[in-house]
Amino acid sequence: MTEYYYSTQPTAAHDEQTFSFSLLGSNLRFITDSGVFSRRTVDYGSRTLLTALEQAEITPRKVLDVGCGYGPLGIALARRFPASRVTMSDVNERALALARRNAAANHVKNVMICQSDGYAMLSATDYDLVVTNPPVRAGKKVVHEILAGAFDHLVSGGALYVVLQKKQGAPSAKKLMETTFGNCQVVLKQKGYYVLRSER
Repeated sequence: MTEYYYSTQPTAAHDEQTFSFSLLGSNLRFITDSGVFSRRTVDYGSRTLLTALEQAEITPRKVLDVGCGYGPLGIALARRFPASRVTMSDVNERALALARRNAAANHVKNVMICQSDGYAMLSATDYDLVVTNPPVRAGKKVVHEILAGAFDHLVSGGALYVVLQKKQGAPSAKKLMETTFGNCQVVLKQKGYYVLRSER
């Protein structure tokens, strides 16, 4: 059976690797493994999303990283904003175990890491920032549920930031976000990647 990084319990043989990467001004160390997304380096989409957030000059109070994988987005944001509270969620239990180890390895304590299929286990509605590099390979339906679902978890004035490649659905995602939020901006374009922002 074919197995993907959005599987709940990957069964691929373990093959852990460790690398360092500079994100938002911090040199971070990540442990990765087979069965998780972008295991060899921090993917370009996540880096582009962090660039857009850095350019936005925001100081979030409560952050949600949906589809956190082994943790580069959430951990980078938690390090950059130590007074914030960052919730990191994913369906992949192996990725979540790595995210917990990576948070500890990078001395990040202002995070809560939890298993959730989309927003199923996330009840809070007071995030002022939701970020996602959604699992495109899981299909358009899953991606659009993540984007639309953010609305109910944001405070008024809170924002959703999403990174997608143009060829992998950014235009249709923009239309959905415009319909759901009443607004959507392309805040950054880099090498075919679009960072989209909607405000509640």
